[in-house]
Amino acid sequence: MIHIYNTLTRRKEEFKPINEGKVNFYLCGPTVYDKAHLGHGRSATAFDIVRRYFIYRKFDVNFVSNYTDIDDKMINRANERGISVQELADEIIPMYKEDYARLKIMEATTHPKATEYIGAILNLITDLKEKNAVYELEDGMYFDIKKFPQYGKLSGQNLEDLQMGARVAVNEKKKNPQDFAVWKKAKPGEPAWDSPWGKGRPGWHIECSAMSMTLFGESFDIHGGGADLTFPHHECEIAQSETATGKPFANYWMHNGFININEEKMSKSLGNFITLRDLLNQYSGEIIRFLYLQTHYRSPINFTDDLVKQAENTLVRIHDFVKMIRRDKINGQLHNEIKEFIAQSKEKFETSMDDDFETSGAIAAVFDLIKNVNVFLQANQLSSADQSALMEYLNAIDTVFALIVPKIDDEIDDEIKALIKAREDARLNKDWAKSDEIRDQLKSKGIILEDSSNGTIWKRI
Repeated sequence: MIHIYNTLTRRKEEFKPINEGKVNFYLCGPTVYDKAHLGHGRSATAFDIVRRYFIYRKFDVNFVSNYTDIDDKMINRANERGISVQELADEIIPMYKEDYARLKIMEATTHPKATEYIGAILNLITDLKEKNAVYELEDGMYFDIKKFPQYGKLSGQNLEDLQMGARVAVNEKKKNPQDFAVWKKAKPGEPAWDSPWGKGRPGWHIECSAMSMTLFGESFDIHGGGADLTFPHHECEIAQSETATGKPFANYWMHNGFININEEKMSKSLGNFITLRDLLNQYSGEIIRFLYLQTHYRSPINFTDDLVKQAENTLVRIHDFVKMIRRDKINGQLHNEIKEFIAQSKEKFETSMDDDFETSGAIAAVFDLIKNVNVFLQANQLSSADQSALMEYLNAIDTVFALIVPKIDDEIDDEIKALIKAREDARLNKDWAKSDEIRDQLKSKGIILEDSSNGTIWKRI
């Protein structure tokens, strides 16, 4: 059974879906005013793994991740560039999709945009007004947090001590300092929609409540996002949603940890801001994905160049092992030892992932398998049946990791195959001069060879 650390209760809980065998999962997506950065990639990867593991466990997962395409940051950036907010969103959203695809992030079941749900947002605000939970000021409609006595239950803060975070403007006319806007009245030159309270646009928090409840209903299973969203964003989502419906909003709240750069918080002001696109131009998406997965999703990551190199070297070890498994094997039946190694690795993999998606333990299960199977590889004792069983298992767990099994390299022609065979024969005959000559010949054709105690594998330059 899967256990999840629930931010709301501050403990690990057995996952019990609202509907048997199904998971409704909402992930707070990006505000698309600029390119994705390392933190976006970390959150997307962490919850992609969660989603994939539920699928591995035979759940039917409805995964929704939104794009915030209207808010203050969108408007300010569009004005700086002299383009419309719509044009900015149309430019940035495809960049996110490209970067996430390179990280092997599965496409969401639905990618709602806030501007597509204005009707649902207005209906939700109307419900809140009927319950006397919102009030009108000159600049917009505000949620009265005193109408939700449990405000602060997600972040664990007392109402008296709360200091409103980013995106909340100071307004001395508010009933309470922490009251937040659900509808902002139009300012000159801003995008605006009609409403019973005049032209305007939605507040940030109301967007996610309206989108998630439209797509899932009043209550759903899991709500995820970065730790920075716990307060005020997710706190406000809970307050307005549960006030409107009188029902629990999301049963489980999951939050991924921060990313620091060389022990400092990543920020443009410190000059250590790294976009995903820049990093993916230096390293493959699989390397960056593996870097994220080496750390539990709730723990912080201190990003350094050494950490990337470590991830790259570790992933090469895994890929080289898989390539050795794929080579031609002797005919024969499945060894009992290999069968047992696979069973042990699978048990450790599933136990780790069942424990709040502990990816570091799941990766360790792969290395246990490598260590045990290498004994058979070095002794040239791996059979074709062993090969099939190992690849079946590796492919199964790679539906979760999406990086363990490398894609098969392009086919090489008969001439290259003959040269590789000739070099292997030369090495067996200890004709080192001939072996080196053929290696150089292959290199000139764009093929490099890597020798190990397990044999030789080829790669394209």
